[in-house]
Amino acid sequence: MILYVDSQFASPYAMSVFVALTEKQLPFEIEPLDLAAGANRSTAFSRTSLTQRVPTLVDGDFALSESSAITEYLDEAYPRPPIYPAEPRARGRARQVQAWLRSDLMPLRMERPTEVIFYRPVPEPLSLAAQTASQKLFAGAQELLRHGHPNLFDEWSIADVDLAVMLNRLILNGDDVPADLVRYAGGQWQRPSVQRWVRMERPPLPK
Repeated sequence: MILYVDSQFASPYAMSVFVALTEKQLPFEIEPLDLAAGANRSTAFSRTSLTQRVPTLVDGDFALSESSAITEYLDEAYPRPPIYPAEPRARGRARQVQAWLRSDLMPLRMERPTEVIFYRPVPEPLSLAAQTASQKLFAGAQELLRHGHPNLFDEWSIADVDLAVMLNRLILNGDDVPADLVRYAGGQWQRPSVQRWVRMERPPLPK
């Protein structure tokens, strides 16, 4: 397998797929692409990736992009160990969490990009729109975690990584986050598969 990722190793979506592959102990190679230079729009990559985006996974003669599609594919094609809940309602909820974090909260994602996690914080305070998005994130996460367990569901799932990344956009930037969510994200961050991505050697940010 080949996993195409951004050359900065800062994409939360590439991270999600990397963690999924690592958890499943599947052998794979990483192919970084310089997105700033437009490598994802090259003729060769556009033949591989239908959406010309990272992450893209190549599994034999099959190529797939969009991170949640990839992780769902991996869980069906290589079911052990699972990275989604087995129970249908919990599995549906995990997919809902992933879809929500990818499609909503745009002001927060724009003002706290994942570079604040992997490179350096930003000094600007959150705008009113980003504060509103943050409160929505906190309310949703606290409702999902009100059972008091360390994971969203009975067992860890790939949705835990995605939620922890979203929370860490704020936590690791020094923004105010409820203590219970700080504990949750911190616990998720120590997972070995997550730490393998966090400890990647990264080039300097483009100027």
